[in-house]
Amino acid sequence: MSPSRKASAKASAKVSTKARGQIALPFEIPARSAPLAEPIVPGSERDHEIATALGAWFDAVARDLPWRRTRDPYAIWLSEIMLQQTRVDTVIPYFDRFLSRFPTVGDLARADLDQVLSLWSGLGYYRRARIMHLAAREVTERHGGAFPGDAQALRALPGVGAYTAGAVASIAFDLREPLVDGNVARVLSRLDAIDNDIRSTTGQRALWAAAARLVPEARPGRFNQALMELGATVCTPRAPRCTACPVNGLCIARAEGREEDLPVLAPKRKVPSVRMVAAVLWAGHRVYLARRTEGGLFGGLWEPPMVEADSLDEARTSLAEAGIPERIVLREVGRVRHILTHRRLEVTVARAEVPAALRGRAKLASPYERASWLDPDANEVGVSRLARKILSMSSPPAARAEVTRR
Repeated sequence: MSPSRKASAKASAKVSTKARGQIALPFEIPARSAPLAEPIVPGSERDHEIATALGAWFDAVARDLPWRRTRDPYAIWLSEIMLQQTRVDTVIPYFDRFLSRFPTVGDLARADLDQVLSLWSGLGYYRRARIMHLAAREVTERHGGAFPGDAQALRALPGVGAYTAGAVASIAFDLREPLVDGNVARVLSRLDAIDNDIRSTTGQRALWAAAARLVPEARPGRFNQALMELGATVCTPRAPRCTACPVNGLCIARAEGREEDLPVLAPKRKVPSVRMVAAVLWAGHRVYLARRTEGGLFGGLWEPPMVEADSLDEARTSLAEAGIPERIVLREVGRVRHILTHRRLEVTVARAEVPAALRGRAKLASPYERASWLDPDANEVGVSRLARKILSMSSPPAARAEVTRR
């Protein structure tokens, strides 16, 4: 620490610390009345201080998460795929169920895709599950069932980008590899006061350069997890808890009084709305579900046949072309709203009880490849969260009466 920084520290109010080994970690400091006089400059000494303080802080306060109890690259890879755009508390039960059902990458590779999608149902972003299944097969067929132990080979697997490769390489194999996800991007943009839009090419380049510079040789996996933990629990998008940050004295944005102005994010484009109509056909307690073709929205998942239309009347011709006979009388039962990353869906739900004479298998049109009468509660196939909302709204009268009696 430079003499002027030492003097500044002595002049400030008393700092509450929690000692761990030889390191005193600042967990609460007084509110700053003005920016620090001495600028903070990235460099090897500062980088070492950041790595040391973050590692000790992580050891002291890290959340106990199931994927942190293992160095198994399969389990770590599985958790990272699931955690993409999904909250930790949502992922935990899915992670536990997947490891119980598919304890090794070979077990996952040998599973039928419908089994994988069924277990994934409700987690969203279903393309992850399909790509994950492909990657498991590649690990089994091309790598003998063992995950490759370097970032470049990991990145060659389907669905594994720079972030996931860095996470698996550093945490499972203890390799000095950087990573940048949303939480890490926020931390680094404040630590180094990166003024570029973090989604831009220039911003991404600056973030990855900072991550590569900071990650230490010793225990890189712990450091990377500490960065993610800091972003998730302290260096939050709004109202960051700087007084609880172990590296607040090394943060350029805080020194300049700009911690709430960063990271820079360009406004997102307006998400378009799409109106659809779903036809829910019941035969007792079985429902007619169609499987979407691979690729595209909800690819590989099963759902009541849906067409793009503003109303049930407008949809009747399209539904007939999709294989639903016009003799089946559909009645509107309500509407479901569902938000995706790139669009908002508003679905008019129509249902019908289908007589035995009309319970054949319709000739389906794109985007569906096959259909079947299934028990929606049997978890036989993968069903999206949107489809479950639709089925819940349009369940058979007997089932609704039973729920009401309870």
